[in-house]
Amino acid sequence: MDIQTRKIQFIQEFLKYANDNMLVRFEKMLKHEREKAFEKEIKPMTLKDYEQRIDRAIEDVKNNKVRSARNLKKDIATWR
Repeated sequence: MDIQTRKIQFIQEFLKYANDNMLVRFEKMLKHEREKAFEKEIKPMTLKDYEQRIDRAIEDVKNNKVRSARNLKKDIATWR
């Protein structure tokens, strides 16, 4: 059984039997899972990583590897 089918079946069962108490527990669980996923996605940068990014940005400017905001806006306007 694929994940989409399992999700639909779960929702159907949940709608049949859910009460306020069950809903509160699932809301808490969902909030907890979202927070865990968020923590995995966003990790603080180390000072070394931060300094390396700055150095790379400075080199990009020196090597003319940047675009002005004006030119970027022009490019974006052509994406439509």
